[in-house]
Amino acid sequence: MGSCRKINLLYVITKLELGGAQKQLLSLVRQLDKERFNPYIITAYDGLLIEAAKNIPGLRLIRCKFLEREIRPAKDILALFFIYRFIRNNSIDIVHTHSSKAGILGRLAAKASGVKTIIHTVHGWSFHGYQSCLAYYFYLFLENICACFSSAIIVVSQWDKKRAAQQLICRQDKCELIRYAIDYKEFKNNTEAAYQVRKEFALSGEDLIIGMVACFKPQKAPLDFIRLANAVKGRFPNTKFILVGDGVMRKEICTLISKLNLKEQVILTGWRNDVASILSCLDIFVLTSLWEGLPIAVLEAMAMGVPVVATDTGGVSEVVLQGKTGYLAKPHDINTLQKRLEELLMKPYLRKKFAQFSSSTLESREYSLDTMLRNTTQLYLELFFKGKNA
Repeated sequence: MGSCRKINLLYVITKLELGGAQKQLLSLVRQLDKERFNPYIITAYDGLLIEAAKNIPGLRLIRCKFLEREIRPAKDILALFFIYRFIRNNSIDIVHTHSSKAGILGRLAAKASGVKTIIHTVHGWSFHGYQSCLAYYFYLFLENICACFSSAIIVVSQWDKKRAAQQLICRQDKCELIRYAIDYKEFKNNTEAAYQVRKEFALSGEDLIIGMVACFKPQKAPLDFIRLANAVKGRFPNTKFILVGDGVMRKEICTLISKLNLKEQVILTGWRNDVASILSCLDIFVLTSLWEGLPIAVLEAMAMGVPVVATDTGGVSEVVLQGKTGYLAKPHDINTLQKRLEELLMKPYLRKKFAQFSSSTLESREYSLDTMLRNTTQLYLELFFKGKNA
């Protein structure tokens, strides 16, 4: 390879939807030094962030019609060969995979293609306690195989790093902690944006607003958010619940809203590109997830100065400090979530205190774009030249 050629860098991610992994990847690619790297992304054919990716200067976006989130053996094999051929035909130097399925297929294709620098970012492990034993050990088996030939595994939380130490058989020095990044310029409280959101959804100045941003899938337990709204509405009738997102559980959510007679309390916004504006009008942010890596929605809420009530899963407790920046409860523990929410609803001074500490907590731990870019680029170059000289 000539010394003047750019480093060909391929990212593989299952689908460019409005999720934390996807938003972080695009943030990284936007900031990447295009004089040094030549970036590509292979992803599913559709996705709400496809247009955003197309607008990134210097990025080549490749949409694969075989790549889907669901397990489909025939299509998965075709996606594997699609990625393999692309790597071979474009002299890819580094493959960096994101999300569980793309992490398996992308790394297998990279290994088969002879790529020496293979990196995977874990956005929550594919094996977790809400699976059947068969599924759990199947995904653990695949993660162990791919980990053995990965040059590095990036984790976004200490919790994920600990899980790697407990479950993976690869060398632990392969695990690198690189935290998610927040664009603090975007996530600053905006009074005008808050006013416009309240106006759009016909919210009065007296309404207390509780919100959640999440894909409507079992991992996020959105039905628990609806049950929580039902538990709180009796004592706080002027409280409204905003649920931002969409997904496979939308029909179940709408059915439960109707069953519990919550049409006046719960607002479903669908996917939004103005999440910062939605967050700016919230009094409290809620997350009801069953498992996580480190949810970007929690970091965004904290950066916006919104107190958080969340389930204690994955790396959430690394940023939501109990009684300081918010409250934690066990997954599915509606009773505790309700008590914590009601306490914050009754005590505006406590909401303000949590909000102030949230912003300083994030800034002190450097959840910034510059830090993420510097650490990731440094890892790329270190592994690339190590592989080149091997």
